[in-house]
Amino acid sequence: MSSSKALTKAMVHFWQNMSQKEDDPSSANPMLYDPIQDGIGSTRKIMQFIAATIVALGAVSAGTVLAWTSPVVNQLKSNESLAMTTAEESWVGSLLAIGAFFGAIPAGILADIIGRKYINMALGVPFLISWGLIITASNVEMIYAGRIFAGIATGAGCVVAPMFISEIGESSIRGALGSFFQLFLTMGILLVYAVGSIVDWRTLSGVCAIPPALLIVGMIFIPESPVHLIKKERRNDAVQALKWFWGKQCNSRAAIQLIQNDVDSAAGKASMRDLWSIPANRAGLTICLCLMLFQQISGINAVIFYTQPIFQSAGSTLEPALCTIIVGVVQVFMTFGSTLLIDKAGRRILLMQSSIVMGTCLTMLGIYFHLLMKGTDVTAIGWLPLVSLVLFIVSFSLGFGPIPWMMMGELFGPDVKAMASSVAVMLNWTLVFIVTKCYGSMNEYFGSDVTFWIFAICMGVATAFVALKVPETKGKSGAEIQMILAGKQN
Repeated sequence: MSSSKALTKAMVHFWQNMSQKEDDPSSANPMLYDPIQDGIGSTRKIMQFIAATIVALGAVSAGTVLAWTSPVVNQLKSNESLAMTTAEESWVGSLLAIGAFFGAIPAGILADIIGRKYINMALGVPFLISWGLIITASNVEMIYAGRIFAGIATGAGCVVAPMFISEIGESSIRGALGSFFQLFLTMGILLVYAVGSIVDWRTLSGVCAIPPALLIVGMIFIPESPVHLIKKERRNDAVQALKWFWGKQCNSRAAIQLIQNDVDSAAGKASMRDLWSIPANRAGLTICLCLMLFQQISGINAVIFYTQPIFQSAGSTLEPALCTIIVGVVQVFMTFGSTLLIDKAGRRILLMQSSIVMGTCLTMLGIYFHLLMKGTDVTAIGWLPLVSLVLFIVSFSLGFGPIPWMMMGELFGPDVKAMASSVAVMLNWTLVFIVTKCYGSMNEYFGSDVTFWIFAICMGVATAFVALKVPETKGKSGAEIQMILAGKQN
């Protein structure tokens, strides 16, 4: 009861802060107006949250794409015109990851050339094309084409959305804003789970087309990233953009000068070689890629795959559709909890609790399935898989779910951020494809118990990596983060 009251109080406090009048800084709440110690002055955070919310509609779109197959696959198999086979079902899932890989390749480069705003806006188009193809599909090939378009948009969105959000947020709330991507992605997943349980697959696809349409409209009203404008030598436009994001009370020219200093320190055209030859870039890329690696080899997809049998093993009589909705609700609320904690607790502690608790839960799941496979009576510990599943999802949602995406946006200087983000997203989707494809084989050859134990060992390695290699970036400016990565500051 106390935790629910605390969450309610935090949410009320949040919306009260958001409703403060911009013209009355003297009555402002400390959360809304935050005195900056470097001469920037008072800032207003509401527009940063609004802008991040609109940009994160791309994450909602990605979430609907990821979850779409779960409620519709049986409908597609029973549809007379499609008559989808098991092999074709596998391709429907795999083509998404393939499309995302190729969508990530040009996204960073285009974001540097055209701008973060217009690339985010343009991503709504392939999403809409994909849903249009699926809604009107009369054969499996149209479903394939729709999933490829959806994958391209999803992969590109994973690059440019976190990049844009990281560049509009001030350091005091950059972590909360950065976690919006994962938060809204889980909202998209929950949307599909909830709506997909009551409508057919064509209607569901029509509902999924709403977020990308809203993304296109919403992005019209948001200025371009100040960082991109500075890189394009449009300083006056950057000042106006920053005032829109941070409020008229802030000393926008001082803030712009800090951005200018970061851009100037990385002057010149960066190359892919700079990601490895410059120590700070090399350290940032290593950390980013490893976090993406551990996110995917945490076993999250395997655990989600086992949601229904785990609920059933625990003696649950809940319908499978309701089980997935429960999982979706837990993910959304705990990822929201991460947005409240990340700028207070810090990145490292949330990552470490995540890997430790997930590793423990995976170990317990392995033990349970080991006993079950040996024919042991597990009635007395029927609660174990259900508790392990819920705790696993909670810990993932607080740590390794949102934080790798958020840190991807803050570990790199403006000269290499686009390239580094593309590389990280390409690795992430490659791992999604590999883990998804290999899980079935692992489960067949090793058994469920050993498979979960392998994932648990990976989380043990993740804990050691975070403890030894991941710096705390909470409240640090871009320049300070680069100095830490270069080994010039602790």
